Amino acid sequence: MQLVLQNIKNVLKPNGFVLFRDYAIGDLAQERFSSKDQKISENFYVRGDGTRAFYFTEQFLTALFEENGFHTGELGFCCKQVENRSRELVMNRRWIQAVFQFSCENSSDDSPVFDHEVDFSEGMAAEMFGILPSNDEIIKLNVKDMNFKLKVLPKEYQHTCKSTGLMLWESARLMAFVLAENPTIVEGKRVLELGCGCSGICSMVAVRPADLVIATDGDTSALNLLTQNVSSNLKPPLLSKLITKRLVWGNKDHIDSIKELSKSGFDVIIGTDVTYVPEAISPLFGTAKEMISHKRGDKWEPALILCHVLRRVDEQSILSAASRFGFHLVDKWPRDTEKNLYQGIMGSWFSGHDLEKYVPNTALNIMCFHKE
Repeated sequence: MQLVLQNIKNVLKPNGFVLFRDYAIGDLAQERFSSKDQKISENFYVRGDGTRAFYFTEQFLTALFEENGFHTGELGFCCKQVENRSRELVMNRRWIQAVFQFSCENSSDDSPVFDHEVDFSEGMAAEMFGILPSNDEIIKLNVKDMNFKLKVLPKEYQHTCKSTGLMLWESARLMAFVLAENPTIVEGKRVLELGCGCSGICSMVAVRPADLVIATDGDTSALNLLTQNVSSNLKPPLLSKLITKRLVWGNKDHIDSIKELSKSGFDVIIGTDVTYVPEAISPLFGTAKEMISHKRGDKWEPALILCHVLRRVDEQSILSAASRFGFHLVDKWPRDTEKNLYQGIMGSWFSGHDLEKYVPNTALNIMCFHKE
């Protein structure tokens, strides 16, 4: 937000005005987000389609503008009740609107509007959308007996950042705890994580019992932070067992490069919150099909494990895509019914462990697939 205001100042005539209107704290949509456990931070939420929403308070908005050289002219709330008579609902909507003036004492009123050049270079555009490696936020995360310090995108930039890989998602936290409590899932195996984002927390937990872990993401900014997080949290010999690689799903060159690291494929493939947009589902399963091992042990089969919140893609769409690429669901958590309709693989994952206390979002799901 700070950078947006800096760029506005570069194109605003001295003593010019900014007219502001956005959602305010207490809006109906914010109340719905709160009841669905979709909160990321204070007044900041993730929508069902993966985009984010921020709800302004008067104090936050005033401080934001005044810290950047603006004076508050007018500020108030616009409240409206919308009635749905057929459903007998009254919905309270709230907006905040304000007028701010930028005062430049050294400039005259007749200065041209475009008196300053605006920097639209790639670097500035990246900063405007929140990619600021020099201002990374540190998250401290304890997973069983392991302590991590993870660099992520600061919360103040997350709502404008187009990359979803620059923050730590709830599904990654849950999957990391599952792996920590159940090391046999990856013990002695070759593991591939798809779309792991900048934190790499699942890969760093898995690398202890695993033979080899490849942590991948298609976003170069996320990959840069991922590499930093791995090198700062792991030491030899674990560091030599975890490799970070760029992988855009469906990219043959990327796939071939990673297959060179494990010629017989991967025994376990993990993905957390990688099913949030419909167009990503087919490339996801297509890439997993290319990467998964065809070898089977006496007591195990190669597995694709997905942990997510169902958003724009429902479960049936995921199962349909999985079937097209030769995968079938063998277990899921939580189950729809008390009756065990699947193989019960995950029963042991949660049995005897207090894992449910680590579930930050009741909408989280885990699905385990085998290759046919």
